[in-house]
Amino acid sequence: MFYYLISGTILKITEFTVVRAIFALLTALAITLFLVPKIIKNIQARHAGQNIRKLGPETHQQKAGRPTMGGIAMVIAIILAALVWCRLDNITIIIMLISTFWLGLVGFLDDMLKFIKKSSDGLSAKAKLFFQVALGVLVGIFIYWNNLLPPTVYFPIVNTEINIGIWYILFVTIIITGFSNAVNLTDGLDGLATGVVILVTSALGGIAYITGNAIFSKHVGLMHLPGSNELSIFCAAMVGAGLGFFWYNASPAEIFMGDVGSLALGGAIGGIAIFTKSEILLAIIGGIFVIEALSVMIQVFSFKTFGKRVFKMSPIHHHFELSGWPETKVVARFWIITVILILVGLCIIGLNTLVANKLLS
Repeated sequence: MFYYLISGTILKITEFTVVRAIFALLTALAITLFLVPKIIKNIQARHAGQNIRKLGPETHQQKAGRPTMGGIAMVIAIILAALVWCRLDNITIIIMLISTFWLGLVGFLDDMLKFIKKSSDGLSAKAKLFFQVALGVLVGIFIYWNNLLPPTVYFPIVNTEINIGIWYILFVTIIITGFSNAVNLTDGLDGLATGVVILVTSALGGIAYITGNAIFSKHVGLMHLPGSNELSIFCAAMVGAGLGFFWYNASPAEIFMGDVGSLALGGAIGGIAIFTKSEILLAIIGGIFVIEALSVMIQVFSFKTFGKRVFKMSPIHHHFELSGWPETKVVARFWIITVILILVGLCIIGLNTLVANKLLS
């Protein structure tokens, strides 16, 4: 929106993507830093603190009563910053705004029900999954029938696209639903999900900028997707909101993001990967999210099939807690692993560059 207001003025420098990304980051950061203290006071006044599940680690019981639903601040900050600094004639941005709001609303309903029931149970798993899948299906159908993207899965290094036709709708649904749930599962320790989201989104922002530039994308062998550079501004807004929230969410956390934050952020990450054709890369750079989700699936399958647990507790960050790692050490090590996975992703892009330029036979 601001893009149109500044046209023809001295502020025309803000037409540049990088400049607008910086301002989007700072805008989201400022809004989050402003809103979070107000949310903390409001929730404390209503005695709407976190309800800790009884099956969780005993050390987490001391967190009971701490304010939650801090993700409201992040969702508001991301949406406002994107509305101000992104080009709203870009349909991708509109879809991302709607998706972030949709999943944020689902998470908000879940958190509110937990407060009303005074328990750790909010929306039923089926109800939550229904709304996530519904969003994924709608986004997939809109992309497919309007030819916004080719219905393909892109594999870097081998520089190959596999056309999956109408199954692309299912693929989009799986990515959005899967990562929405994966970030939700990761959000179990002070600063864990927030830090990983900041790192992964920063990497996705770089990919979005590259794929949106015809020269850069050709050089590294990634698909050129006109207009996807606007997503780097959306990513910057997510990073800014994450940094602002981390100010209060770092150990010992003053507030938790709740499902309103984790579901919205996870779905947004999945959406960005879809619109930059980097779903395979996301499975690597967002490997922590994948591992967290898989640990739950493996645990459930093993227990229901064999009556045995593979991990001491799932998601896997609880397994390490029960193995004697202090919470702060688990968080720090998961961040380090994320940085390593991002570097692996960069190496893959580097190999892709060699293949694209026929320097690797």
